[in-house]
Amino acid sequence: MRLVTFRANLGVMTVPRRGFLLGVAAATSACTGRSPAGPPATSAPPSSTAVSRPPDWAALRARLPGGLVLPGEPGYDSARRSFNPLFDGQAPAAVATCTRPEDVQACVEEARAARIPIAARSGGHGYAGYSTPPSGLVVDLAGLSGVRVHADGTAEIGAGTRLIDVYAELARAGRCLPAGSCPTVGIAGLTLGGGIGVLARKFGLTCDRLRSARVVTADATLRTAAADSEPDLFWALRGGGGGNLGIVTSFTFTTEPAPDLTVFALRFPPGAAADVLGAWQRWITDAPDELWSMCAVSAGRPPSVRVGGCFVGPPSAVAPLLAKLPDPTARTVLPKGFLDAMRYFAGCSEHTVARCQLDSAGGALDRAAFVASSRVLPGQVDPAHLVSIMDGRTAMDLLLDSFGGAVSRVAPDATAFPHRGALASAQIYASATPASRDRVARAVAEVRDALGRLTGPAAYVNYIDSSLPDWATAYYGANLPRLRQIARHFDPDAVFAFAQGLTNV
Repeated sequence: MRLVTFRANLGVMTVPRRGFLLGVAAATSACTGRSPAGPPATSAPPSSTAVSRPPDWAALRARLPGGLVLPGEPGYDSARRSFNPLFDGQAPAAVATCTRPEDVQACVEEARAARIPIAARSGGHGYAGYSTPPSGLVVDLAGLSGVRVHADGTAEIGAGTRLIDVYAELARAGRCLPAGSCPTVGIAGLTLGGGIGVLARKFGLTCDRLRSARVVTADATLRTAAADSEPDLFWALRGGGGGNLGIVTSFTFTTEPAPDLTVFALRFPPGAAADVLGAWQRWITDAPDELWSMCAVSAGRPPSVRVGGCFVGPPSAVAPLLAKLPDPTARTVLPKGFLDAMRYFAGCSEHTVARCQLDSAGGALDRAAFVASSRVLPGQVDPAHLVSIMDGRTAMDLLLDSFGGAVSRVAPDATAFPHRGALASAQIYASATPASRDRVARAVAEVRDALGRLTGPAAYVNYIDSSLPDWATAYYGANLPRLRQIARHFDPDAVFAFAQGLTNV
């Protein structure tokens, strides 16, 4: 069975969303699923070694209660896998299971001393496979999971926590956090790249709710990043992308009371894609903050179109809004509580939270093999031109997620996420197999580049694309110089370097 999201409700292909998880993540208690109170404000590194040497895996293993596996050892093949099977051929030198912040410190110290690549992995949804570096150390944070909701409404959430568990724990406390729809994406990469989600127009990006983060930087020091503590690091962590600045060991977010929602899905007749897309762009531009929507253009001749989304409020308030779109051939409008709505978007309405997990974790969901990229729409674009890009193609979706509302009321330079004034993000997604990977990648790149000529070069770092031209400017825009300066300050020796990392710019 393929991983499903609410796109199944729209009749389009499924997409693992919102989670580029690399060198930055979060942590809590490994066994209880609840986060501890947290370490003191700053912890010194265990020790440092200035001279490069071969990695001492035996010594590192002795420091990790969760264990370390090497190639050929039992459990290695499963431990090295990320979400996308297309990256199964990549073989890291070791996979460390971290259960405490000091485990992360030990891993960073070893990688720094041995001068080997290091990448943290939580949900493992990185689109370019950077979370499994060949000959490097994978810092697996799946054991560092948990959610603790405090009396003041803040929530401490760990790196290994998947979105479905975030939603379930917050809902139990009557709270919510704006985040993505894929249930197995980790909170860390989602937040660090910005965090586009189904409540973004009402409550902002996930990173906009971040109040502090505990992060192990390249010198193996555990720091607190907040507005009044390491403010430059705090700025960069909100949209600067996973993998660039360290490995976060916990996030603290402000949450909101969990609202009741109305979800909707609309189908339209063949040949209607341009008309619907044009109307959708005008519609979402003038929509209230309570409305979030996604418009999916699926390849074909002619391309087809679907519209879905949610409204913070009752169905009676949604009806007049939906009447502003062209008449659909089918319409679904359902009232749902917060958690049920998140399960709906996850494609898990028929599953319990425990089953809304990957099969490797005892759930009902499979991994998915795909190639993807993105662009960002700065404003309304010619709908006929956009639809023509998908005409005659096969097995590919173009997914437009609406921005605006609370997202747009944050200045582009207030956080590292630069796309505040955009109308929508555009994700290009195509299923693939190992045999079809190169062909599918070429097709995705063709659509990406054609779309870029229409929309401009901007792209979303959480849909990271190893072949994207001028990727640094595309991801970070005018925030790039400051991000690069901060990255070099905290990682002057490029401990966290990777192909599309800020220390490589």
